[in-house]
Parts: sequence; structure tokens; C-alpha cells
Amino acid sequence: MSIFEKAREHALITSSAAILGWDQETFLPSGSSKYRAAQLSWLSARAHELATSDDWKNELEKAEAADPGADHRLTANLRQLRREFDRATKLPVELVARESEANSISMHAWSEARKQSNFPAFAPHLETLLSIAREKADRWGYANEPYDALLDGYERSTSTAAVAHLFDDLRPKLSKIAAEAVDISNRHAAKLPTGPYPIKAQQEFNAKVAESIGFDFQTGRIDTTTHPFCTTLGPADIRLTTRYDETDFTSSLFGVLHEAGHGLYEQGLPDEDFGLPSGTAVSLGIHESQSRLWENHVGRSRAFWNHWYPIAQDFFPALADFSIEDFLKYVWRAEFSPIRVEADEATYDLHIILRFGLERRMVNGELAVKDVPEAWNESFRELFGFTPPDDRHGCLQDIHWSMGGLGYFATYSLGNINAAQLFAAARQDSEIASAIDQANYAPLLAWLRKSVHAHGSVYDPAELIQRATGKPPTADAYLSHLQSRYLR
Repeated sequence: MSIFEKAREHALITSSAAILGWDQETFLPSGSSKYRAAQLSWLSARAHELATSDDWKNELEKAEAADPGADHRLTANLRQLRREFDRATKLPVELVARESEANSISMHAWSEARKQSNFPAFAPHLETLLSIAREKADRWGYANEPYDALLDGYERSTSTAAVAHLFDDLRPKLSKIAAEAVDISNRHAAKLPTGPYPIKAQQEFNAKVAESIGFDFQTGRIDTTTHPFCTTLGPADIRLTTRYDETDFTSSLFGVLHEAGHGLYEQGLPDEDFGLPSGTAVSLGIHESQSRLWENHVGRSRAFWNHWYPIAQDFFPALADFSIEDFLKYVWRAEFSPIRVEADEATYDLHIILRFGLERRMVNGELAVKDVPEAWNESFRELFGFTPPDDRHGCLQDIHWSMGGLGYFATYSLGNINAAQLFAAARQDSEIASAIDQANYAPLLAWLRKSVHAHGSVYDPAELIQRATGKPPTADAYLSHLQSRYLR
């Protein structure tokens, strides 16, 4: 069996585990979490054993030796398989199984602790996951600090120091934009009619919107969960989730647009390469660029709502006497919210800067788990000017730590930066720009398919952006976008 056949076999195991993970977040009975943790742990261990076996190593070495270097895609696949093998073999199967089980148990504990705003109930689980993360970092090795090793798993070819430098540069600029945007919104406030916005009507409207931007419901679906997400269960099985608020239909809609952006990326990857690096998303910063592009650059634009607002009024009679101008003021409002997933574009990255700083300190041993709530509140007060009312609205609000996602948060802001640069580059094509202005997104999606999706992990993230836009990643387009939308 060749190394590529083995990689596809590995994908069979991991995608089967993904089905159980999706079910865990959507339909699993609350009393069933312990055995589900054991199932996921077993599958993770088997996948790891396969990907670190002598047979895998031999086939990889054989393919590397036979590669003449003439096929760039083949060489890139082998290069990435080597990178993944080298990282995987540094982790014993016992650690992989222990981490998977700890993640499943921790996610359930986090959900209960969040409901009760009870950080001490979650703290022991976070201690366990933090210990595992440090052990992994030590085994992988790192250039300067343990956080480097974790970040590299989500955004390869970058470093903690590079992200910290970027955030240090952006923080005063973002803080200024946020403060001015909030002030403008306060002076020109618009409040959405309270509804009702029936869930069934939201589901129908959201599906029409998702389909209009290209999401294929023959290979995907939308379900309900506490924390919206997108997951891939196979090359033709993409699952989106959202949550509903009957007083505000935009909450679920923008959640669907965001997750559909992830889904469009997954649906655009080459089916025939599923399980290979060339059929896998390159990084979370690129993945997030797709979700933020569709949610914010498309879904919050005037052109989008010029088309969709009359349709929304048909679905939701409460909007009948609410003008599109007032609606856009509502969509473009900026306010300092304690909740990241409810934050507007103008204030969102301040949430990420906070989390990146705290994670880095935790992983490096500078911040004890027991001190996280106090540190969170102090950092939040510095950035936003007030303290969250409780831990449910503070350090317990995000699912990422409970699923072992330490090293993850910076990719959200990297995604915002990439999204703006990609969208600006696409609009340089006059035909694409004209179609976007008419709420026709087929040309934009075709450009993303060709420029981003089709390449999978063949190129590093920065190289992919360079090739797609003609220049290396910078925050220029993103800052320009925020200023033009919010400081009007």
C-alpha cells in the first residue's frame, strides 16, 4: 500500500471520528458523554498508530526517494506528509489517547460550568489540558517558547513572536477605530424590531442565503448547537451548525454565513485528494479568511442587503416598517460587548488580542489556571473599559480551551487580515466587482476556488496569499475596510 493510500486510510479513521464529534455537539444525550469520550479516544489512538507506524515510515521514505521533483503537487504532498509524520512520531500513542479522552470529558464539564458561571468546576480540566499541551510542545520542540509549537499546528510557518509583533502594532490602531466606531454608533443608534423571528422562518431564510452564495446542500446540511461550527465528515459531507434567537434573526444568519464560508472552502477542496495535504485546508488563518469574507465583506455589505432585505421583510413581518437604512445602521453598529462571537468587526480583534496574550502566558507558565478569571477581567478592562459581569460572559465563554485548542485564537485575526486582502484582490477584477454589487456571488466563488481552495495545503499560508493577491499578507486592506465601513 503506497503512502497516499495509507493517508486515505488515515482519513477514513479521522473522518469517522469527526462524525462522532459532530454528534457529540448536536444530538448526543447528556448522559452519554463518558462512553463517547472512550470511542473518540480509541479512534484517535488507532489513527495515530497508523500514521506513526514503521510501514508508514517505509512507504514515505520510498516515495520521497522516488520523487524526481518534476511534479510540484506530488512534492508538496510528500513534504507535508513528512512534516506531519515527524510531528506525529514525537507523540506516544498513550498521550494522543489521553488527550482525546480529556478533551471529550472537558467539553462536557465546560458546558456545565459555563451554564453555572462556575470557573472552579472547569479549572481542573483546564489544568489537565494545559499539562498535555505543554507536554506536546516539549516533545515537538520549539525555537523560543512552548507556544510556538502549539501555534505551528494551526498556522504553519509563523511564530509567536511574529504574531505578538503584529498584534502590538495593530492594538493601538484597532483600539482607536473601535472607540470611534462605538461613539458613532451611539450617536446614530438603530434598534432592530424585537420580532418575533420564528426559528422555522430563520431556518428557511438562512438556507436560501447559504445556497445563493454557493453552499451545496447535496453535500451539506445545517443543524442547531450551542456553539456554531463547521466540520467535515467526508469529501461530500460538510456539516454547519448555528444557534437561534427569536428576537434577532441576524444572529443565526451571520452564524450561517460564517460557517458556510468554512463549508465553501471544504466543498472547494479537490475531492479526489481527500486525506492528502493537497485536499486539506492549509491553515486556520486561511480557513477563517473564507468565513470572515462571506460573513463580513459580503453579508454585511449594502449590496447584499439591497437584494436580500425585501426578501427578509417577507420572511419576517416585524421588519415591515423598519427601513433598510436603519437596518444597515443596526448591522454596522459597533459596541463593546463581553462576548466574542457577538462582537462586531470594529471591536472583534481586541477579543483575540486578549485571548492570545492569556494563552501565551498560561502555556509559558506565567499565569496559573486559578488566576485566569482575574487576569481575564483585568485585560478585558484595559481593552474595553469595563469588566464582564461574570465568568460565563468572561473566561468561560469560548469552547476552544475545553477541546484542547490552545494556540488557536490568533488565527481568527489572521483570518480577518487575509479575508480583507483576498476580497480587495478579487474586486480588482471589474467583472467580479460588478457581479458582487449585483449580489451575484458566483464569479467571486469561482475566483476563490481557483486562487485558494484548489491548492489545498500545497503552499504555505503566506505564499498562498502572495500568489492569490500579488503581495505578501499585510493588515493594510483590513484597516482600510474597517475605517471605510465604521468611520463613515
